[in-house]
Parts: sequence; C-alpha cells; structure tokens
Amino acid sequence: MIFPPAMNTLIDILRKLPGVGPKSAQRMALQLIQHDRTGAKQIAQAIDQALERIGSCEICRGLAEQTQCDICQSQSRDATVLCIVESAADMAVVEQVSIFKGRYFVLRGKLSPIDGIGPEELGIPLLVKRLEDENITELILATNTTVEGEATAHYLSELAKSQGVKTTRIAHGVPMGGELEFVDSSTLSQAFSGRRDY
Repeated sequence: MIFPPAMNTLIDILRKLPGVGPKSAQRMALQLIQHDRTGAKQIAQAIDQALERIGSCEICRGLAEQTQCDICQSQSRDATVLCIVESAADMAVVEQVSIFKGRYFVLRGKLSPIDGIGPEELGIPLLVKRLEDENITELILATNTTVEGEATAHYLSELAKSQGVKTTRIAHGVPMGGELEFVDSSTLSQAFSGRRDY
C-alpha cells in the first residue's frame, strides 16, 4: 500500500523513537490518523509544550522547567552527597526507589573517545566547580556497568579523590528473586566482589 507523502513522513519520524521499527511505526501512524485524531493532536500539543518549557537544570543538568529543578531547589535534600548518573532517565529510576535523599549530577552520556565524547561533553568542568564550591563529602557513582560506564566511573573517582571527596560505587549483582543458575558470570562476579556483611 502506498501512503500519501505526509503519512510516510510521520512513519519515518516515529521510527526515530527507540525500539520502534518500520512495522510498529506504521501501526502507530495508522492508529493516530485513522482512529485517534484527537489523541494525535494531544500528543502533538504535549510535545510542543515540552519542547517549549523543558530545559536543563543549571546545577545538576537534569530536566527542568525553570533554571533549577525541584531536587536542586529542595532544602530537604542532603547537599553533601552527590549521585552521578548517565541520564535523566537514570535519575528518574533512582528517584522512584525513594531511598536516595541527596542531590544529582547528570552526565548525559559516558566517556567515549572514539565517539568524541570527553570530559567537556559530560559537563565535568561544572562538576569540578561543584566539588570546589559546595560542601560535598561523598560522590556516589551510579554509571552503568558497560565498558564506557566503568571507565567513566574510574575517571570520576580519580577526579573526586584529587578534590578530597570520598567516592562510592553502587553495588551490582544478582537481582532480587533471581536464581543463580540463570545469572551470567559477569553479574555473579560483581555480586561476589560487592558482597557485604550479613
């Protein structure tokens, strides 16, 4: 079936979303155009509003509708503990657990010299300024356990040590409810090396 040019454009745009292939994009486009035009308009308006209103927090580099996000403005958060995450999505996951009460710094990526991503691109100069100006006593490294994530964590650990700031790394290992026979060797190795008193 040949679609009108505007429909093909919509399908191509939807394919840019993570995890959306050609068939899924086509189904979404058909649903919006044929069965839910009101919903399509609401989605378009929400995207327009988000693009217009949402920017970057000048302190943590997370998402914010003002110059500072709610977490950075909050007086109830522990300003001495800073959790380093790779993305705003990672920050949201940590917040959903409701166990961390400190503040954040969002890298928006990880070190990858091959891709031209160095300290500048990750906002490291802003992080260094925070370490110098604020009374931060602990840096929690919550980067992913990819090769780049581990390299980024190591780089940040050395940076924090040079500023006299304690660094910790979140533990990784066997998930709750997981069975050892189904856990890969790398995860099991991390679980053993990250073990604690019981």
